[in-house]
Amino acid sequence: MENGAAQPVIVAIDGPSGTGKSSTSKAVAAQLGLSYLDTGAQYRAITWWMVTNGIDIEDPSAIAAVAGKPEIVSGTDPAGPTITVDGTDVAGPIRTQEVTSQVSAVSAVPEVRARITELQRSIAAGAERGIVVEGRDIGTTVLPDADLKIFLTASPEARAARRSGELNGADVNATREALVKRDAADSSRKTSPLAKADDAVEVDTTELTLPQVIECVVTLVEEKRAGK
Repeated sequence: MENGAAQPVIVAIDGPSGTGKSSTSKAVAAQLGLSYLDTGAQYRAITWWMVTNGIDIEDPSAIAAVAGKPEIVSGTDPAGPTITVDGTDVAGPIRTQEVTSQVSAVSAVPEVRARITELQRSIAAGAERGIVVEGRDIGTTVLPDADLKIFLTASPEARAARRSGELNGADVNATREALVKRDAADSSRKTSPLAKADDAVEVDTTELTLPQVIECVVTLVEEKRAGK
């Protein structure tokens, strides 16, 4: 590269919900001038489409049959990531309890994962300056050749406290149960389970503040870039 321009760097950030993944990924991308992709939002978007179109979520073959239909477009600006389905802005609707409760079932369907994985790979390949991709199977399945893989963890208690804070003081115990249940579903599914890649750096966020987690990840990316 001429003029000392940095090579594009691809960063995979995986981990269960409530570990600060989204806040960290967005902040790191913004600080380093990288694109940002929330892959969970894409699975929520396809789930929203299924629910809206009355597809039977209990029937994997019904889901598989229409997995190719919705057109999902992700905007990758960390300052204002966007997501549309067939031209409709779904950033709000995909966060409803209805979608949240069904996203694991839809995400487990192999045809859905194949479709969304392909979408994610093309977005990462097209990111000129590099990208931070956040999800549950990025380092293991979607981008196994990512320059840097990070796996964020935290205790179930810490994660539940953060999530219920996000959910406006929802009951922490109920939130913890829901998180543990969703992790179990995502970790045990046959296709691309939630898992830590062998070459991922694990960052336990239980005792860290968000700025500390961001600083830690930015440092890891900068070290990786310096050594490329």
